[in-house]
Amino acid sequence: MSLVELALKKMHEATRGDTNAPAPAAPKRAVPIAAEAAPKNSSHRRLESHEVAEPAVPVVNIDQNALRAAGLIPPEHQRREIADQFRHIKRPLVAAAIGRGAQKLERGQLIMTASAMPGEGKTFTSINLALSMALEKDVSILLVDADVAKPHISRALGVGDRPGLIDVLRDESLNVESLILPTSVPNLSILPAGQQAENATELLASHRMEQTMSYLAASNSARVVLIDSPPLLLTNESRALAHWVGQVVLVVRAELTPHQAVLDAIEHLGGDKSVNLVLNQSKVAETPYYYGYGDRAKPEAG
Repeated sequence: MSLVELALKKMHEATRGDTNAPAPAAPKRAVPIAAEAAPKNSSHRRLESHEVAEPAVPVVNIDQNALRAAGLIPPEHQRREIADQFRHIKRPLVAAAIGRGAQKLERGQLIMTASAMPGEGKTFTSINLALSMALEKDVSILLVDADVAKPHISRALGVGDRPGLIDVLRDESLNVESLILPTSVPNLSILPAGQQAENATELLASHRMEQTMSYLAASNSARVVLIDSPPLLLTNESRALAHWVGQVVLVVRAELTPHQAVLDAIEHLGGDKSVNLVLNQSKVAETPYYYGYGDRAKPEAG
């Protein structure tokens, strides 16, 4: 019998003779929060037992079938035609936002979509413009639902109950980046409207709003922020929003929006920014849309 075997035999006999001796303790095992260790070459690491896992940021699924059924993207038979139209609309906006092939506008990365009255296709334009812009190379698109009284975009995308813009403005301890949600569409993210507030106009006109918009524009030179706003002639919120942006897309519905309403809406925007007009639902095949670009672009008479 070897020395090792003799030692083990004596330890066994001593333990058997002492019935009060404690059983050998089982080796301690850490209980990991992450179920499996990350692959060796992965950048992720396994969490230790004392660490708390941060909640995963949900990815917003852009269900195009559901959006099509809701009338927020074109029907299949018009998809290619309208996609081409939005390519024409977005090109000068992106150019002025990031200085690609054109002079970069001051606050040009902040683009507001608006309308004079409800029912002119503003939300349709915002969603389709965001989807088209997301196809661009070297840019990322942030769609902000700032129609805080009627947050159609947030509800359509299933994030109506998520904190968003208004929450950031009310609570200065919140970081706006933490509330931005990625989507299933590459290069497209969304900031929901958040909780409703009676003082929404004051919040949107506040210094906190100025800080938030400045941060969104300055923190990422490749980010274009597309802000869906309420109708200009019915709310004060949209006029407060217009103060912070460098470009405005004003949606005009063909054969519905009164000419004077368009002029009044442009007047509310002020004269220090680029105003771009989009004619929606035109029945004239040769002129499917009208797009004016430049400082205080104005609609044609008629």
